[in-house]
Amino acid sequence: MPEAPAVVRSASRPRWQAQLLIVLGLSLGQSAVYSVVQLIDKATRAPLSEGTSTLNRSLNSREYFDLTYQLLDILFALVPVALVLYFVWDAAARRGAAAARWTTPFARLGLDLARPGRDWLWGAGLFLAIGIPSLGLYWAGRVLGITTAIIPSGLDQYWWTVPVLILSAVRHALVEEVIVVAFMLGWLRRLGWGVPAAVAASALLRGSYHLYQGIGPFVGNAVMGVVFAFVYRRYGRVMPLVIAHALLDIVAFVGFSVAGKAMGLG
Repeated sequence: MPEAPAVVRSASRPRWQAQLLIVLGLSLGQSAVYSVVQLIDKATRAPLSEGTSTLNRSLNSREYFDLTYQLLDILFALVPVALVLYFVWDAAARRGAAAARWTTPFARLGLDLARPGRDWLWGAGLFLAIGIPSLGLYWAGRVLGITTAIIPSGLDQYWWTVPVLILSAVRHALVEEVIVVAFMLGWLRRLGWGVPAAVAASALLRGSYHLYQGIGPFVGNAVMGVVFAFVYRRYGRVMPLVIAHALLDIVAFVGFSVAGKAMGLG
């Protein structure tokens, strides 16, 4: 289990609070606000069971402009992750850490290749443990009418579709796990939050930015958030979470793109 971070002094708290709010405002906090509005919009138009949620949309009708926009979207979505890494590096440098090199934030968050075997073992285990229950929750949500029909990929079939979907999955995994688990839990603990409160906040945020898909995905992702938060606290590395999340999304995105329409799902 990673060592509990020291609570920052009262005089320093505004800076730490500002860093947390800026990162969330540029990324998943912003997504959560939009998601709530989108849920209300869908629910007031028709029953949620009649709505759809497309996760990877085409961004242009012309093939190579679509590819360009897709790649730019992935690239700029990772900027908040870079900001997190900078804030972690800056915190280490301010404490006078002797090893405050550019690799420091990667090592501190466990976002490196120091333990590839264990990371992949944990990641694969989480993928299996989360994937099957998630399908069950989605099915239950559809039956209860509280979940929209989720279309993992709305991209046209080009030579680059599968590689872009894989990159999109890795993007989502990095953004969500680095920000909502590693960064958010660490910063809340430094601001004096207890473990249960920090884990609950992280899990609720994860559920909230999936609300546009319906109530079922909110519940499923909130539960996933609790599991991932405790695994991170136990293991002290975010890489297994990134691997598990990327595998979940790759199977969903690529599997639907390759077989969805043939199975009558798109």
